Amino acid sequence: MDLLHILPAVSTVFIVISAILVAIGWYLIIKRRVNAHRKVMFWAGVTALIFFIIYLSKTVFVGNTQFGGPHTIKMYYTAFLIFHITLATIGGAFGLITLWTGYKSSMRNHRRLGPLTSIVWFFSAITGVAVYTLLYLLYPGGETTSLVKAVLGF
Repeated sequence: MDLLHILPAVSTVFIVISAILVAIGWYLIIKRRVNAHRKVMFWAGVTALIFFIIYLSKTVFVGNTQFGGPHTIKMYYTAFLIFHITLATIGGAFGLITLWTGYKSSMRNHRRLGPLTSIVWFFSAITGVAVYTLLYLLYPGGETTSLVKAVLGF
């Protein structure tokens, strides 16, 4: 397996770990285990950051992989990918804000944002795994190219 396939697999593992840690953190706060919640959510943020660093590194140094599946479903894949990118961007921004409000003891805002952020993050992780599956497991990867060309096809 070459770098082209290793980095996406590793980054996908980190985003799944992040989502699992968010779920554990949610469980812990329901049980009122605030200190354990803080620690787990810190590590959820760290694993999300590791994902982002790997993803960004691959994008900058290797490029992005175009969809290699049938042309008849490329339009649906592209719409799904744009949905995933939007979710991931919103989830990342909300995640930073939610972590910030938690560490700054702005509990009113943290309690309002936390559940919404978690839900967005779960869907982002799930759709990310689906994108990985479509790009590298179900279909042979297409050409590795710039982000704009990989997403929009030109």
